[in-house]
Amino acid sequence: MAESVRVRFAPSPTGELHLGNAHTALFNFLFARRYDGVFILRVEDTDVARTTEEAESSILEGLGWLGLDWDEGPDRGGEFGPYRQSERLPNYSSHAEVLLGKGLAYRCYCSPQRLEEMRSEQRRRGEPPRYDGRCRRLSPTQARRYEEQGIKPAVRFKTPPEGETSFTDLLRGQISFPNHALDDFVIVKSDGYPTYHLANVVDDHLMAISHVLRADEWIPSSPRHVLLYKAFEWQPPHFLHLPLILDKAGGKLSKRHGDVSVDAYRKRGYLPESMVNYLALLGWSPEEDREILSREQLEDSFSWQRISVSPAIFDVEGLNWFNKWYIRHLPMERIAREAAPYLAAAYGKEERSQGTAYPAQEWLELLMDNVREEVETLADMPAHVSFAFVDDPAYTKEVKEALDGPEAAQVLHACADMVEAVGSLDTPAASELLQRLRSQLKETDQLSAREVMLPIRASLTGSLHGPNLAAVMALLGKERCLERLRRTAGSLRH
Repeated sequence: MAESVRVRFAPSPTGELHLGNAHTALFNFLFARRYDGVFILRVEDTDVARTTEEAESSILEGLGWLGLDWDEGPDRGGEFGPYRQSERLPNYSSHAEVLLGKGLAYRCYCSPQRLEEMRSEQRRRGEPPRYDGRCRRLSPTQARRYEEQGIKPAVRFKTPPEGETSFTDLLRGQISFPNHALDDFVIVKSDGYPTYHLANVVDDHLMAISHVLRADEWIPSSPRHVLLYKAFEWQPPHFLHLPLILDKAGGKLSKRHGDVSVDAYRKRGYLPESMVNYLALLGWSPEEDREILSREQLEDSFSWQRISVSPAIFDVEGLNWFNKWYIRHLPMERIAREAAPYLAAAYGKEERSQGTAYPAQEWLELLMDNVREEVETLADMPAHVSFAFVDDPAYTKEVKEALDGPEAAQVLHACADMVEAVGSLDTPAASELLQRLRSQLKETDQLSAREVMLPIRASLTGSLHGPNLAAVMALLGKERCLERLRRTAGSLRH
């Protein structure tokens, strides 16, 4: 790309980072990295009633968790700062005055009540609600009367009543809107704060934004922005409107149908790698036919030409597939570190290595390595490892049936004798022990491997399914294995 690339993600801090906004941020980030550009974070906090510091912090933390590092922003500075719109208010006021001075904007004294009555009447007549231009025709004398009454005006842009406004979207080509459908939109509210339209255009120009990547729900606003660029005699940036992300029913993502914030998925045990990989493939596809792509691979292969114009469907089952893959394939040290807080929340501790042959970190990695094939999220981990933390596991009906056979007590006593004879019970030692036990009981009592292994697993874990049995024994350690084997054997009547 010949020109210098500068893109921005400009969230409003009124809530947590929404999946749709994260998708937009990711595509801006990848666009900047692919074309050696600059990724800017700009906080659009002019909605005074709804903006909170907590929401801004949450959004920044969400972007950081995803690994979308911005080059310029409110916490990092840059030559085009400040990067919060609340700190740039004089810019908007001065540019509104420019339009007023050119006769391209006017002050509107209409009350909210009058505007609502106007819209209600228009709807009653089957017309689209739009401003009727009443204050556009005010004389200086009429305007002065309103001022003397202390009425604080909004400022509206004078949209040309005839003709059409067109712009080029990189994916869709030329898009045109008739000017009569746009009405005279507000650019400064009566409280003195700019609307999105004015602040967006002024900031994009002053920050030298080269490309605007945003969701295609903003296409109807684009002609208003183009009109403002023309009024200021500025060259507009390139526009590229991204496909919307819809739910499985084809509607907009909403809390009614599940979690919609990045933080909610983070807390549920999803990894940032899986979220980034999955979101990147919603509305974009690489040239090569592959699904697993690291952030670095996405940066290298991203191209805007392969972005789709069709809506993308967010399906949590698809995200689960990616998350399961990353849990299986990321380094074990990383999975252990990420899973530890979930174990601590469930059991009050991250590990129980005391009395085993392993130091704490090695024990935790062994535990994770033996269950990660079974889980979709990190939050699933505790349910699969209760045997390692709960000393008296509850027996299900099928476990009780497995322990009801005449050979169960014999098997448990024999296993306990062998465990007591070993010095240290690591996984290789436990594996060798179980092999010897199977061979012995097959020779002396003609017991099958299943008849030997099921009672031991049932006694040690309270389940008939789960991790490798030798690993289970190593994770419990010699003394805990002995205690469970003997306690269970003693409770049997055989």
